[in-house]
Amino acid sequence: MPEIYKQVCWDEKTFYNSVMKQNWLSILVLIAVIVAAYFIVQTVRESAQSAADAASGPFNQVRQANEAMQTQVADLLHPTPTIIPDPVTYISEVRALARLETIQYSIEKVITAEIGQGTFDFLFGDRLLFVAHGIVIAGIDMEKIGPEHLRLENGVLYVTLPPSEIFVATLDNQKSYVYDRDTGFLSKGVQDLETLARQTAEDEIRRAALEDGILEQAQTNAENYLFRFFQALGYDNVIFAEINPF
Repeated sequence: MPEIYKQVCWDEKTFYNSVMKQNWLSILVLIAVIVAAYFIVQTVRESAQSAADAASGPFNQVRQANEAMQTQVADLLHPTPTIIPDPVTYISEVRALARLETIQYSIEKVITAEIGQGTFDFLFGDRLLFVAHGIVIAGIDMEKIGPEHLRLENGVLYVTLPPSEIFVATLDNQKSYVYDRDTGFLSKGVQDLETLARQTAEDEIRRAALEDGILEQAQTNAENYLFRFFQALGYDNVIFAEINPF
């Protein structure tokens, strides 16, 4: 009986090992099939992509040639200006400044520049509208104040200031532009017309600031600033004069 039992157990163990070997073999075969299928699919995809690229190659060449031609035509019709500054710089003058800027105006002005206007302006005329944006800065020149312009008497500091002046009156080129230009059919346009408009704009901006009282306001601002400055130095009573009273 024990030997029969041993034989049965041995047969069951052998059967179990055989089944397990078959299962592992099936798993390995399944993995091999999956890997092979993956590589086959990748190979088919790469082949299809290569065939598509080869088929579209001539069309891509034609498209690239058309794009290159369009770029060349655009460069001919609308050339981009090339600015080449001279590498050599000449400094003609260096001067120390002691300017007290006390006010700044920002002014916009529309300038009309024209030539050849009249009966035949549509043939020979040239007219442009220039929108000018400029700044005007005014103040006093502190270099003009010397010891003779300061006098302390009975606790009062008498200060004689130089008259205010305009330091800067210029256009803001980033904001200034030609709004419209009308050139006659037979006219090539005046080359310096925009330059003349810019020069006139600067003069008009300066004149507008003067008419608005920029110098008077610059003088008042200078006195207010210097009054606080002298107070910080310990002079509580300060009197300003526009001309030298001594």
